[in-house]
Amino acid sequence: MIIWQKSAIENRDAQLDYIALDNPKAAIQQGDKIAKNIIKLIDFPKLRRAGRVKSTRELVISGTPFIAIYKIKCRAQTTV
Repeated sequence: MIIWQKSAIENRDAQLDYIALDNPKAAIQQGDKIAKNIIKLIDFPKLRRAGRVKSTRELVISGTPFIAIYKIKCRAQTTV
């Protein structure tokens, strides 16, 4: 299970809204890439690199300027 922190959702949405000001299609594509990559964390949470902050991990969203920072709470639950 993936649980997003409220601040992460707000941050993602604000950044995508900013992109949409110039290019709505690009914002949708970036949002889709984020979603597709995040969902993979359910099956492979430890596959991504160790984070710069203790007990976190980082998922670089390829093809975007985004990095998802997350913690593994237990095998079945990941917080983004």
